Amino acid sequence: MATIRSAGLLMFRRRAGAVEVLLAHPGGPFWVRRDIASWTLPKGEIGLDEDPLAAAQREFREETGFESTPPFLPLGELRQKSGKRITAWAFEGDADPSLLVSNLFEMEWPPRSGRMQAFPEIDRVRWFAPGEARQKLIAGQAPFVDALLQTLGAQPTGALPATPA
Repeated sequence: MATIRSAGLLMFRRRAGAVEVLLAHPGGPFWVRRDIASWTLPKGEIGLDEDPLAAAQREFREETGFESTPPFLPLGELRQKSGKRITAWAFEGDADPSLLVSNLFEMEWPPRSGRMQAFPEIDRVRWFAPGEARQKLIAGQAPFVDALLQTLGAQPTGALPATPA
């Protein structure tokens, strides 16, 4: 079985001297009531012979409707518990979460009902301070926040104050 490889982007902004990151919440019935350790970077599978950064940019646009702009800061590659490998980059930008436009996926719902329903791949995005982002992110992706802070010259240790909802 081949290793699944994904690529993603972590948008960040600076507000009042503090860094915030934009995280995405997966759509669909499985994730609807989940919050802690459930958010993700907008990401997706890398196509055959596709450049990983190009895949990350495509997935970011498809999952959020937002554009990404260079420069792209490499955050490295992580392996999730599932074995999936994720390569990520960060870029500075700003986006209004209320303008999210995500692509849809179909699945049988309710299970064994024979009915197919469409759900957004991402049902919401939100800005988080790094400390709260580490709690919200799927555990295998939290180190990307620390990599961003190290790249920007900030200290990755300790919980930073959370942003208001």
